[in-house]
Amino acid sequence: MKTDSLVIAPPDPSEHAPYYGRYISLVLSRDILAALSQQIHDTRALLTPLREEDGTLRYAPGKWSIKQVLGHLIDSERIFCYRALRIARGDQTPLPGFEQDDYVRDGPFERCRLADLVEEFSDVRKATVDFFRNLDQPAWSRQGTANENKVTVRATAYIIAGHELHHRSLLKEKYLSTVHQAAG
Repeated sequence: MKTDSLVIAPPDPSEHAPYYGRYISLVLSRDILAALSQQIHDTRALLTPLREEDGTLRYAPGKWSIKQVLGHLIDSERIFCYRALRIARGDQTPLPGFEQDDYVRDGPFERCRLADLVEEFSDVRKATVDFFRNLDQPAWSRQGTANENKVTVRATAYIIAGHELHHRSLLKEKYLSTVHQAAG
């Protein structure tokens, strides 16, 4: 049965690779569906006011553009949700890692309209929320292997939310302060 709320305690450190603890620790809500849903609105509110030309902004040479950051969020979420799907369904096949820089380099993000990427992020996130909303309780605790590390479905939900919070914070601090200075 669908619910718009789901209180799921944050994962134990044994449920994920230590690296992901930095993302999980950013998620303050225990209602993971509400947190994931709210991020749609928060990210849209942050990026929708930007002009198309702002999408190509890089805060330093060699850093990703705003469009590439958004593309990275989209790609990563698809991969993390795919992992969660496989694990939730009991698939014990070890899942490979991915090289984020290759995905950004070979992604179409620079030629996409910023508004279209914002919309794609929203669509992908809505699908992610629907996926997690429909899980039964046992699925949340199922564990599999991704990128040679054990991970639970519950940890994956928190990783997705924390990863978005991490990058949204970087967008605010490093990118949008530059946009505001340029608009000056």
